[in-house]
Amino acid sequence: MWQEAVDGISHMAYITDASWNLLAHNQVWADLFPGGRAPRNTMRWMLLDPDGRDTLIDWKTAWAPLVVPQLKAALSARPEDETLLQIVKEVTADPDLRPLWDAGGAHMHPDGDERPIRHNLLGPGHVTMCAAEPMTAPGARLIVLIFHPGTKKAHSRVPMLRARDV
Repeated sequence: MWQEAVDGISHMAYITDASWNLLAHNQVWADLFPGGRAPRNTMRWMLLDPDGRDTLIDWKTAWAPLVVPQLKAALSARPEDETLLQIVKEVTADPDLRPLWDAGGAHMHPDGDERPIRHNLLGPGHVTMCAAEPMTAPGARLIVLIFHPGTKKAHSRVPMLRARDV
């Protein structure tokens, strides 16, 4: 059911479990990656994979400092999670990431963020992130990435989701 739902989204979209293992994704998201091969674990890819560091433009300032706190929060909620523990081991051994791990941070989710990215087919741009949690899988997340080509941001921080005044 969720694969069918993700396939019906026209923007890049994927679902991960609480450990950031990929559960479902659409072809539009797979096209982001060389050869159309999506990573098996998005957290590991964002923080540790050289292709991730290249794809995520301004990785050291726009991505890693905001992603590491998400890993910390996930580990705090699931301290026995073997996948998260292995990623943390790799993160704390990485000279670029260890200072971010030690510094802490409070960025808990990417919903509404806009960050620079290099799309495999479309070139450089920014993605606006829409994040949600499937209710039947605690800790899982649905991420929809709205791609905007070019070097300028499309939005400032998106305000909280609210009903429109009628």
